[in-house]
Amino acid sequence: MSIPTDIKGELTLRTLAMPADANAAGDIFGGWVMAQMDLASGIRAAERASGRVVTVAVNEMVFELPVKIGDTLCIYTEIVKVGKTSITLHVEAWAQRYLKHQMDKVTAALFVMVALDFDGKPTAVPNE
Repeated sequence: MSIPTDIKGELTLRTLAMPADANAAGDIFGGWVMAQMDLASGIRAAERASGRVVTVAVNEMVFELPVKIGDTLCIYTEIVKVGKTSITLHVEAWAQRYLKHQMDKVTAALFVMVALDFDGKPTAVPNE
C-alpha cells in the first residue's frame, strides 16, 4: 500500500473500526473518530510536554467521508505551535479501507492541549 502524499504529520495511532462503534448502517460514529483523534493528540502532546496534558479545545471538524466497519483508522499528528503551557496539533484521520490498499481522508482538526503539573494546574512546556 502506498501512503498518500498529502498526509500531514506522523502516524500516531492505528485502530480497527468494529461493529460496536457503528450505527445500524455500518457507519462508524463521528464521536468515536473524534475520540481516537483526541487519544492521538494526547499521546503526541504528552511526549512533547514530557508529562500530563489535557484537551482544552478542538476547532471545527467536518466529516468528509464515512468510516465503515472493518476499516483501519489511521491518525496523523503534527505539532504546529508550542506556547508557554499549550501545544497545538494539526490532526488528520484517514481510513484504510477494509481489504483494500485505498486510504481516504475522513476529517481533520486543530487540537489544543495544555500541560499540567501533579496538582492539575497549567505548567510550562519544556524547551526541546
